[in-house]
Amino acid sequence: MNDYGAGVGTLYKIEPLNKGFFQQPTIELAQSLLGCLLVKETRDGVSAGYIVETEAYKGPDDRAAHSYGNRRTKRTEVMFGKAGVVYTYTMHTHCLINVVSAGINEPEAVLIRALEPYAGIELMKQRRPIDKMKNLTNGPGKLTKAMGITMEDYGLKFFERPLFISEGYTPEDIARGPRIGIPNTGEAREYPWRFWVKGNEFVSR
Repeated sequence: MNDYGAGVGTLYKIEPLNKGFFQQPTIELAQSLLGCLLVKETRDGVSAGYIVETEAYKGPDDRAAHSYGNRRTKRTEVMFGKAGVVYTYTMHTHCLINVVSAGINEPEAVLIRALEPYAGIELMKQRRPIDKMKNLTNGPGKLTKAMGITMEDYGLKFFERPLFISEGYTPEDIARGPRIGIPNTGEAREYPWRFWVKGNEFVSR
């Protein structure tokens, strides 16, 4: 899309997607999220970016999922609830953000891996200074820092403000392949559950 001059004021007219959008199978949701707009409202202002890369995690039978074997902890508790809820967690000091999917007691989720900046770019750069634009949000830890997403957002709903997902655009071409950064997970390393907008410069790799 590359509309880096988008006015933040227009974001106040953007509405969150209906919660019904999130009630689709996890693999399908991971693809449907591509092209959608992730928006975060803070005291400092509003920032937004198009989702261009996701990874699906299929719960109890997926060795790469935090909920593998129905593991239920304080961290994973939100995954056992309704679809469309925010699941944040910390990895190597970075906060990562996921969309809870599937049904009650079906702990699955979709990791948002990369965004294409759309609005609030200067605010995002203040939070995360960069030398090249493509490095601003081309990774799961990078995008949360740029967007001001923190562990305090855990349990919020993506279909309500202040952290929400809205309609964006429909990608012309979606690619898929194995997920990234999940060693020691056996055959789960090979599952082709990473999806991205083909040719987009903000994809993590």
